[in-house]
Parts: sequence; structure tokens; C-alpha cells
Amino acid sequence: MNLNARLQTEQSSANATPVLLIHGLFGSLDNLGGLARGLKSDRPVLQVDVRNHGLSPRSNQMNYPAMAQDMLDTLDAAGIDKVAIIGHSMGGKIAMTLSALAPERIEQLVLIDIAPVDYQTRRHDTIFAAINAVTAAGVSLRAEAAEVMRSYLAEEGIIQFLLKSFQEGEWRFNVPVLWDNYTTISGWETVPAWPHPALFIRGELSPYLDDIHRQAVIDQFPQARAHVIAGAGHWVHAEKPDAVLRAIRRFFAL
Repeated sequence: MNLNARLQTEQSSANATPVLLIHGLFGSLDNLGGLARGLKSDRPVLQVDVRNHGLSPRSNQMNYPAMAQDMLDTLDAAGIDKVAIIGHSMGGKIAMTLSALAPERIEQLVLIDIAPVDYQTRRHDTIFAAINAVTAAGVSLRAEAAEVMRSYLAEEGIIQFLLKSFQEGEWRFNVPVLWDNYTTISGWETVPAWPHPALFIRGELSPYLDDIHRQAVIDQFPQARAHVIAGAGHWVHAEKPDAVLRAIRRFFAL
């Protein structure tokens, strides 16, 4: 599946290996826009909408092998042979799957606040409830949708993040398919080890990448290195963009 994508290239970066940015659940290609703006002077940047998100095609299939193949199809359509990949949350799992599907096409790997594990906790049911409440209310303006969502969600940052995908009364992610496939999205099937350096960036306050996940990370990414961003949660790239960008630049320079 060829995805909706945006390629940014500056003259100074045209000959460098491109970087592929992959967003997380309920996101869009704009979610990693701060990283794209910070990196585009160093190398071309390709941002994508994952299937069932943004303006990319819809499908009832929502598993990691299929989503990783989407990335290959999109790279082929863009004429890109080899990339560095930065993936946040679900996007990180797509990147990890791609490291097994086509390891020869990956130069460097950055995984933001995600571990290669099956998460048993359902962390998004309240978000689904808020999204469905907005749909049931039939509102069309973001301000109206925000009021509905505040009855379900206490964190204003999460509400505003979700509303980036609310356009003219419609959600730009496929809510029924995401709900039906949530166990698959939060789950994981162990991939063959990727024997090259990989950077795992963790938000200090986030439970997604913790000490209990250390062995799973090492088993699948034996050259993994970790970088913790103090005072940040799961959306660490949005909360501490400069710190995340510095860590990525240091890693890419190795």
C-alpha cells in the first residue's frame, strides 16, 4: 500500500541518507513535524500517514507486517533505497518490524518511547470513548469537540493532539478498525535480532519503555543504547523537542 507522504529536502541535505518518520496511534504525518523541521537541513525527510490515519488508504487489516510493507511500498514509490528511521510508539513497532522485513534498507534506527513487547494494559479505552462521544454528538467544530472530550479526558494536551485529526466533523483515523485491531496494535511478535546500533529514547515519566523491558530490548536489539529525557511522558518529542533532537543528532553522527 502506497501511503500519503511528504518529502522535504534542502539543497544542503540532498545527498544524505533520507530519514523516514513514522507516527503513533491516532496520529498523522504532522505529529513528528518538529523533528522534520529540525532534521531537514541535515538530510531529506519523508513523513507518512500510517494506514487508517490521515489521508492514507483505509484497510480492515492493521498488523505490523502489513504496516511495515506499506513503508517499503512508499519508499519504492519515492525512489528511496535506504533510510534512517525514527518511529514513535506504534510507529516504533512498525520500524522494528521493518528491521526484520528489510534490514538491508535501514541505516539507523531510532525508537521513541516504545519497547518490543506485548503490552497487556489497555491504555486507550477512555480515548476511544471520548472520540466516539464526539461522533455521537454530531459536532463539526474543534472547540465543540473539545468540550465533549473534556468529560472523558483530563489532559488538555491529549485532547489537542487528537483534535489535530478532526476535520470538518470527521476523524481522519479509522476509529472502528483501530478499535477492532487494538489488541494487535498493542501486542507484539518477537522479531529476529537486528545486530546494528539502535537508539531507544524514553520519556522519564512514561511506562512504555521501562527497566522491566530491558531484556526484551536487548534480545531483539543487542546493540541498543538508551537515552532518557527527564521530566517527559509518552509524547516526549512534543514535550521536549530540543532534547530529543539533540539525542537523535548525536546518534546519527556516530
